[in-house]
Amino acid sequence: MPAYARALLPALAGIRRHRVFTIVLTAAAALRVVTMLGYPPARMYWYDSFAYLHNAVHLRPEQGFHPIGYPLLLRALLHFHSVEVVVALQHTMGLATGVVVYAALRGRGLPGWAAVTASAPVLFDASFLRLEHAVVSDTLFILLVVAATALLVRRPVPSARAAVTAGLLLAGAALTRTIALPLILLVLLGLAVRRVPWRRLAALALSGVLPVAAYAAWYGGVHGRFGVSGTDGVVLWARTMTFADCTVIQPPPDLAPLCPNGTVLDAAGEYV
Repeated sequence: MPAYARALLPALAGIRRHRVFTIVLTAAAALRVVTMLGYPPARMYWYDSFAYLHNAVHLRPEQGFHPIGYPLLLRALLHFHSVEVVVALQHTMGLATGVVVYAALRGRGLPGWAAVTASAPVLFDASFLRLEHAVVSDTLFILLVVAATALLVRRPVPSARAAVTAGLLLAGAALTRTIALPLILLVLLGLAVRRVPWRRLAALALSGVLPVAAYAAWYGGVHGRFGVSGTDGVVLWARTMTFADCTVIQPPPDLAPLCPNGTVLDAAGEYV
């Protein structure tokens, strides 16, 4: 038997073992090809997409809503000068997320049909396809969080390597979307409840916190304030506008202009 044929045998055996998922994954890939052909070159959102692209070209901490994680990915693809390359990679990331979900659940002993069912939303839901086909950070963020979670649930007690890798993935997620910052603490608490040895917890904490701290220091050197975003107060205020009642709060006159103005459709976004 030729050497290349012998090298293919493990892959063919894996396909036979996971035949149903292979069929599902192929269908999901075909759906993404149709999406790219039907909606070229990519969806662009104001102002997020253009802010990400600008930050990728002029690489520095942005004072707005977007930390550096996703612009770093765009920077790596800058040589191609093509948003189609960006969304092609993101569609591949979407497929990879489905693979990670399936592999993690199979590794924990779930039957094939259950693991395929759990991976189906990320592979076929139109919302995921839309995000993958846009120049926005969501697909990268989802893959990072799912991959970190999969590493930590592979075994009852994650190895030191898995803990460090998961910490780096969570740090990447936090530097992609700041909403992931609390996840590092939540993961540490969850592992502590599972009585994971403190050395593993320390390894995850250091690998998760140090990259974020380094970026926060860079941000502070540029903007004079240690942090990863300059819009925390704006976002918090905008969210409260969806339920704040100034007839009860009775703010002083200088704060009264910050009261809700009656916007109800996509209220938080409109207030931002």
